[in-house]
Amino acid sequence: MRALELVRGVTQGSRRDISRAITILEDELPGSGELYAEIYRRGGKAFVLGVAGPPGAGKSTLINCLIHELRSRGHKVGVVAVDPTSPFTGGALLGDRIRMVDHSLDEGVYIRSMASRGSRGGLSRNARKAICVLDAANYDVIILETVGIGQTEVDIVRVAQATIVIIMPEMGDSVQAMKAGLMEIGDIFVVNKADLEGADRAALEIGQFARGKDGGRPKVLKTVAKTCQGVPELASAVEGLMANAKAKRATRGREEVVDEVREALNGKVESAFALGVVSHPGWEALLKKVAERKVDPDSAAEVMMKDLAEGGRASPRNPARRGR
Repeated sequence: MRALELVRGVTQGSRRDISRAITILEDELPGSGELYAEIYRRGGKAFVLGVAGPPGAGKSTLINCLIHELRSRGHKVGVVAVDPTSPFTGGALLGDRIRMVDHSLDEGVYIRSMASRGSRGGLSRNARKAICVLDAANYDVIILETVGIGQTEVDIVRVAQATIVIIMPEMGDSVQAMKAGLMEIGDIFVVNKADLEGADRAALEIGQFARGKDGGRPKVLKTVAKTCQGVPELASAVEGLMANAKAKRATRGREEVVDEVREALNGKVESAFALGVVSHPGWEALLKKVAERKVDPDSAAEVMMKDLAEGGRASPRNPARRGR
């Protein structure tokens, strides 16, 4: 199928074409570049909501409730759930789609699980492209759920226009547990499992110490995901963020380009090291000099980056130490 035909199906809401487009982009199959270019031109309207929090906080169950509430308010909802990568298949463990199975017959909801593939910040490299497909398919709210690896989830802010941070009362000192990252990225903080002891204390701590990205105090809500208690208030808060999100869209394009360049460079470096002396025979000698402390790591890295940029072979030269 040609890219334009597939894009037409995506924009018309064909679930089959949406799934196929995401797979092509995720696996970088032939034609993915042309497809992404066409898809990208047709997006830019959706509100992307990140959902972060530690494992066991009830993110997926709460998202399930939030989908019901947003649908009742007329929103078309897409979900990209970044799951841990299976150590055996390299694919995603589809726990999130299992929990959200009651939405499977709703044409206004599309849920996709993606493998994290080792992403240290909890986001799949291609999650942004999946979001782009759902945006082009006219889902006006797209929820991005991370794998739940706690403090290192902060890179969610580079993709989402706003972020919900979910915690649970039994975390103990909740502020201490989150202060290294999550306390600084939330636009809304949710104390889930609020029927448990310690919920009021956790909400009070967050209200006192959390700061939003604009320096102000973020909204703090309490929910019970198993009964959807507190979810209407959460949905109203989300709609409030949607109304203020347009101003943030201008900066997202720059962030997307920076991320693509970073990923391209990372892939190039990893491939070069995987090939080792076959592709870059001079690197072995250079690395040996670093181990012998004859060359500093920064200077060695400069040589390697230059070799990669030039596309040539490294020579076993001794780089200058730049006055060190």
